[in-house]
Amino acid sequence: MWTLRQRGPDWTPITPKAGSLFHADQQASLIIDDLSREPPTATIGTNWQLFTDTVMGGVSKATMARETIEGRAAIRLRGNVSRENNGGFVQISLDFRPDGGPIDASSWSGVEVDVFGNGEEYAVNLRTTDLIRPWQSYRQTFRAAHNWETLRLPFKRFVPNRTDIPLDLHRLRRLGIIGIGREFTADISVGGVRFFR
Repeated sequence: MWTLRQRGPDWTPITPKAGSLFHADQQASLIIDDLSREPPTATIGTNWQLFTDTVMGGVSKATMARETIEGRAAIRLRGNVSRENNGGFVQISLDFRPDGGPIDASSWSGVEVDVFGNGEEYAVNLRTTDLIRPWQSYRQTFRAAHNWETLRLPFKRFVPNRTDIPLDLHRLRRLGIIGIGREFTADISVGGVRFFR
């Protein structure tokens, strides 16, 4: 399993050590993305990706773009969520490793996400290497206000979605921001993602 340490603005892979991946010494938070790199690359070196229900026959449409929202750099997800053809989601997501493998986030308490939205409900999705079906995840919902706000989402409040497997923070693979489950216009911007203690 990889361990990453932050050294200046770049992330450097180092050999595994005792303790958790994203080894943080005693930092209060660890930056996953602060929008400081050229899009769609996150601070940790992996790329944001756009997914919709078209991968399973749905007709939801969405775009992902780097924009400045209220003076702040952001990754913006915009689209229309449709339930037609058993669909119903639009999502941006970020792998924690370039090869899609797991990280150990067990020394952290949760995820902080800076968001600006349109008053609709969204969710942060987490995936681990234990999950093999694309519809499985661990999810925590939130309402994205019409202003910048920082959401503090403890790992212990993520709910298993379509799986009985408990969330294993030693095997964390991906984080996503998703609009799902009902027909609505999605418009949410992400200005930063961090782990917190």
